[in-house]
Amino acid sequence: MALDITGKILQIMPPTSGTSKAGKDWVKQEFVIETQETYPKKVCISLMGDKTQELSKFAPGSEVKVSLNLESREYNGKWYTNVNAWRIEAAGNGSSNAGGAGNDMDSMPEAPAYSSGDSSTDDLPF
Repeated sequence: MALDITGKILQIMPPTSGTSKAGKDWVKQEFVIETQETYPKKVCISLMGDKTQELSKFAPGSEVKVSLNLESREYNGKWYTNVNAWRIEAAGNGSSNAGGAGNDMDSMPEAPAYSSGDSSTDDLPF
């Protein structure tokens, strides 16, 4: 399940790292954003691996758009949910980020102009 969420970064936690059972190194960093809805929600989101470097571009108070996946797994009869981000970019109309999440209305072609002139050339039945 892929979702997008926009909000303000409230807190950036320090990265944590370790080694998996297979002997591979991993790094994880979490951050909290507050959504901009009628009833704002705070969401803790995780970044894994090389994606943690993208978070260094932002500071608390930054407006961001985060693309994320929700994932749940069961362990010993309990369910655990992870909110994993796979992209983070600056939010807003004036942003010039690599993801291109600015205002795309400027690049859209203009709608064709239609005239209500002679209807004898119109082949529509109504």
